[in-house]
Amino acid sequence: MSKILIRGAKVLGGEPQDVLIDGETIAETGTGIEAADATVIEAAGHVLLPGLVDLHTHLREPGREDSETVLTGTKAAAVGGFTAVHAMANTFPVADTAGVVEQVWRLGRESGYCDVQPVGAVTVGLEGKQLAELGAMHDSAAGVRVFSDDGKCVDDAVIMRRALEYVKAFDGVVAQHAQEPRLTEGAQMNEGVVSAELGLGGWPAVAEESVIARDVLLAAHVGSRVHICHLSTAGSVELVRWAKSKGWNVTAEVTPHHLLLTDELVRTYNPVYKVNPPLRTEADVMALREALADGTIDCVATDHAPHPHEDKDCEWAAAAMGMVGLETALSVVQQTMVDTGLLDWAGVADRMSVRPAGIGRLEGHGRPVSAGEPANLTLVDPAYRGAVDPAGFASRSRNTPYEGRELPGRVTHTFLRGRATVVDGKLA
Repeated sequence: MSKILIRGAKVLGGEPQDVLIDGETIAETGTGIEAADATVIEAAGHVLLPGLVDLHTHLREPGREDSETVLTGTKAAAVGGFTAVHAMANTFPVADTAGVVEQVWRLGRESGYCDVQPVGAVTVGLEGKQLAELGAMHDSAAGVRVFSDDGKCVDDAVIMRRALEYVKAFDGVVAQHAQEPRLTEGAQMNEGVVSAELGLGGWPAVAEESVIARDVLLAAHVGSRVHICHLSTAGSVELVRWAKSKGWNVTAEVTPHHLLLTDELVRTYNPVYKVNPPLRTEADVMALREALADGTIDCVATDHAPHPHEDKDCEWAAAAMGMVGLETALSVVQQTMVDTGLLDWAGVADRMSVRPAGIGRLEGHGRPVSAGEPANLTLVDPAYRGAVDPAGFASRSRNTPYEGRELPGRVTHTFLRGRATVVDGKLA
């Protein structure tokens, strides 16, 4: 590999520095660095971050390649500034065996756009009845450390307890999709004023909060790690805050869309706003932002959920739940957290790289931007403003809630172990 000199970038939003990449690592940081044989990137005004890490990505392969593939999904990730993603288990077949997680892991290695760390299913077939091959998936080439039935809740308390006990043996974590199924039967959107006015089945906050309450207690009882997926209500924030005050090993994530969008958008009946968990109220959004800022919520995770056109271009009740998010995540975080003064860029690096890499025990990612570290890096132009055009997405799907909306910031370059995967905003 040739040398690359990033000149004058604000590392984590701080004072301008030069960063010299040599091969797969950062060779030198400082000012006035000279390297005659290096490719120079003039980065004045740009922010340099460690490569972003997503704990919650749906790549759909194997089985739903009409929505996304590991290749197209990792291209989308690179465009969004990500150097590693965790691929959720709700594929066809389900990633509940060593064979399937190894397949996804190898497809990620072949794609070369970002590292793909498979998430193993907690239960066989996501059916919630029998523990999957947790140990075998951990011992496989994929080295699975995160397990989740995401898309479904592990609602059986005994099964959840056994999973927490099992993963404790190898410092794994169970990532829970907190949704009490009996409380959400027929639910179409957040339960509240808007659902009542529209006559749509309501999805109460307590359906999420009751599962979180149970699971943080179980994690404390077992002495294991539990991670709460796509936390979405103010009440959930308070439960996680309480659990952390006890010193329990509880972490949580929030999606970009739950930091920005509210259930008022459902008045349009546009299925692009249909998502699980549902868009909540303005009060919930504000609580989530504050919790991300104060560290109660550990990280931002996209819950990138691609769907083919026909699964979204239909009446609301029949539409699939989910939104694509990899290519817009950083822009939404800039708008909701940085431009509002709730987080600085060092905080963004912590919430979108350092902490998710730590939760997933992902080596080589979320590291400091300093000499000797892996050159997994993201260069951002925070002054950029532009309307979102899904026609230009690298993802195979287009179900974004931001079409036509102006968002700030643009990833100009992404580097995976010193190799540029994105240059001037385009795939390399």
